[in-house]
Amino acid sequence: MGDRPTADSATFVLVAGGGTAGHVLPGLAVAAALVDRGHSRSTIHFVGSERGLERTLVPAAGFELTMLPGRGLQRRITFENLAAVWGLIRAIVKGIALVRRQRPKVVLVLGGYASVSCTIGAVIWRVPIVVMEQNARAGAANRLAGRFAKASAVPFVETDLPRSVLTGNPVRAEVLAITRSADREIARASLGVGERRTFIAVVTGSLGSRKVNEAVLEALPKWSTRTDLAIRHVIGSRDWELVQDRLPQTDGLEYVAVRYEDHMDTVLAAADLLIGRAGGTTVAELAEVGVAGVLVPLPQAPRDHQTANAAALVRAGAAVLIPDSELDGERLIAEVEPLIDTPGCLGRMGAAAHTLAQPHAADSVAELVERHARRD
Repeated sequence: MGDRPTADSATFVLVAGGGTAGHVLPGLAVAAALVDRGHSRSTIHFVGSERGLERTLVPAAGFELTMLPGRGLQRRITFENLAAVWGLIRAIVKGIALVRRQRPKVVLVLGGYASVSCTIGAVIWRVPIVVMEQNARAGAANRLAGRFAKASAVPFVETDLPRSVLTGNPVRAEVLAITRSADREIARASLGVGERRTFIAVVTGSLGSRKVNEAVLEALPKWSTRTDLAIRHVIGSRDWELVQDRLPQTDGLEYVAVRYEDHMDTVLAAADLLIGRAGGTTVAELAEVGVAGVLVPLPQAPRDHQTANAAALVRAGAAVLIPDSELDGERLIAEVEPLIDTPGCLGRMGAAAHTLAQPHAADSVAELVERHARRD
């Protein structure tokens, strides 16, 4: 490929960043919104990490992807950081070259390790930058990009980026399509949830969470005889083998353990309560669908952004927050039982969550990208 793409294949936007689903899925939602607004898929090019989830999610969505080498730096001095620095240098060189070769009209920065190189390339080649932050407190990569950005799309008023525009956090089309009143019973039937049971989903991401898994397993003996309760426990790949001999025998409780959840939209449509972490995507999806939450923020999250994310739902009366350091089976029981045993409580919390929904977030970010794109 030469330095300048042909008119038919010219890149409109480089979507830079990823690593986790929390970065990648909102980026894909905006890309889909741009397609709906008339942009060809061939003009939307993703840039991510060789180690990130984008390596499978982006091609599956039909968009081109360039993967950069290396990994993110750890927040402490380690031998692994020496290799990471070398990888970052290689990625920056490749990113600068990629921006020059593609000559996009705009770069959309999602955050994460892989976005840094394209931010530097966009600054060097004077390509406009739009930042999209998914959390209440911006990460280091987005704070860097925000210094040079034309605008920063943010999910909360308090998100600390310059030239911020409140758009909300884009969520997947299949989640946007959920209508609880129409889809709840169908979703419950497809998951095998019994009638009149309160359905709790435990979801902490593809890897899972040892702390949350342990607390749920400790709580299950107390709930094992409840005939009014159903639990779907997404354990995650990291702990799946470790907990196999600890999965409980239940007498009355409907309990299903799965390694990974392929149909999260169905689970959200069916759930009365979700127990999980407080990533930006989780918080946005709970609000969009209108589901109550018991949230346990990840303590290692940069700048404690998951606690800040959860705070929005807690203030609205839509969620309960349990600090990770205080979580165990006893605390989980103490927080969950008043919610599920008080008539109407979960319904009121779900309605409160829905007041925070931003269903047009992806389109709002897409409009921001178009507004600030370079006009040759």
